[in-house]
Amino acid sequence: MKPDSLPVESVNHIARVAHDLEASIAFYRDVLGFHPIERPNFGFPGAWLINFGVQIHLIAATGDPDLDGSGISIRAGHIAFHVPDPSEIENLLKQHGITYKANYATASGITQYFFHDPDGNHIEIGSYPPIKELKSSPQKNS
Repeated sequence: MKPDSLPVESVNHIARVAHDLEASIAFYRDVLGFHPIERPNFGFPGAWLINFGVQIHLIAATGDPDLDGSGISIRAGHIAFHVPDPSEIENLLKQHGITYKANYATASGITQYFFHDPDGNHIEIGSYPPIKELKSSPQKNS
């Protein structure tokens, strides 16, 4: 019997690796009109912005091939899909025979699963809390 598909509701964000984080923030903010939103502390630098119903997540490049390379990484450029309840995702990924990496940001209520499509593109499936816009520049927390 074929396993069920993942219960995706919507695209949540598009992530890009930024080799110059400040320049990328300025570009998305000043040229494309995106606004900063709150970003949890994932232990590495980055920034989150939103406009037009689309989130852009900027991830600071490290130059480390293990983090920026082709393996499954939470720091690689990716497209992320939202699911209302992540509890069944791990089981469904296993049923589909998909190798994945789980990440739990418990302080912010984020559960994420990262994996590759057949062409090696990074995909994230997760459940995300409501967006909080910022009054100042984006957080570049590490």
